[in-house]
Amino acid sequence: MDNISLSILFGILVFLLLLSAFFSGSETALMSLNRYRLQFLVKKKHSGAMKAQKLLQRPDRLLGLILLGNNFVNILASSLTTVIAMRLAGDAGIAIGAGLLTFAVLIFSEVAPKTLAAIKPEMLAFPAAWVYTPLLKIFYPIIWIINLFANLLLRIIGVNAAKNKKDTLGKEELRSVVSEASSLLPARYQNMLLGIIDLESATSEDIMTPRNEIVGIDMEDSIEAIIEQIKTSPHSRLPAYKKTIDRVIGFIHVRVLLSLTEDPDFSKETIIKSLIKPTFIPQSMPLHKQIQNFKTEKVRIGLIVTEYGDVQGLITLDDLLQGIVGEIISEDVNVKRQNDGSYLVDGSVTVREFNHITQWSLPTEGPKTLNGLIIEFMETIPQAGTSIVLHDYPLEILERNKKGIKLVKFHPKKN
Repeated sequence: MDNISLSILFGILVFLLLLSAFFSGSETALMSLNRYRLQFLVKKKHSGAMKAQKLLQRPDRLLGLILLGNNFVNILASSLTTVIAMRLAGDAGIAIGAGLLTFAVLIFSEVAPKTLAAIKPEMLAFPAAWVYTPLLKIFYPIIWIINLFANLLLRIIGVNAAKNKKDTLGKEELRSVVSEASSLLPARYQNMLLGIIDLESATSEDIMTPRNEIVGIDMEDSIEAIIEQIKTSPHSRLPAYKKTIDRVIGFIHVRVLLSLTEDPDFSKETIIKSLIKPTFIPQSMPLHKQIQNFKTEKVRIGLIVTEYGDVQGLITLDDLLQGIVGEIISEDVNVKRQNDGSYLVDGSVTVREFNHITQWSLPTEGPKTLNGLIIEFMETIPQAGTSIVLHDYPLEILERNKKGIKLVKFHPKKN
């Protein structure tokens, strides 16, 4: 060392600091890679991504190689700094050299490259993968020994590094990804994707038309009243029943009957002959299964029933599709956002639909409508003007009647 000039020693020291920066930055870059974008690039046959993915399949080996190189470089830099310091200032310069080296390593070989790697991981990770792939083969025996002891230590605490499972997203994590993609997706498509994600946990009861709102034809009415109802119905299919919806006898296809109502022989028997066999759906039927059932049975409408056979509501294929892509088809007039961030909400709105619109998290396990949720929470029908905090969401009851809550105002949630 005494025969080597200071300029060469300083040059070697700078090179070692650059190597340290490479090891530190590439470590952070490889570990910060988005696994799903990496898979996408692998499918596109990106060579750097393919090598990076192969390295990340065994992170213990990759980290062993990186840390081996980084520690070796840092120790060598420390020894070289000691030699330079002693030649410049004798024994007194050792402490000064150690301090300066620590500062240089911290800034130039740790913080700066790792920050860059965290911000632009692909820029460092893919080129580094080309370097590490041959190095891993060259130093494999040393890496194997290092990992042998490291993995034995991990097994003591119940971790098997060889069984590295691929990252998977849970439902709530996937919701977060879609919710945070507002800069990439229009709001209507974002809501559509969230609707699809929620499809598995939602049931037919969540989106059904409740029993008291079902519009049907009572076969006990006069034929004149029935004909008038058929001609003026806004719906394409109507349930036909006797006195009560629990005694349903089938569904009427309004368009088919419209062409027959002008026939002088048109009668209730004509209606009964054209009835479609009713479909009954358990109230707990998941939406994704019911969509498949509608497709298999080639029907578009069904009645939701309890375990005792009582009719709870009605659901159509359009309701199912509306539950997924409602924001594309039409705007919901029952939930109105105000300029101050509050919401005016009809009490009949389902909790699931309200959560879907507002991206809130009111509980959906119990009552299905907002009216039912508030009444369950208060154990009574509150008077107009009552203010409460419902599961951390402040609201005020604006309108009510004898049967329930008609209009609610949700105030902006306080953080």
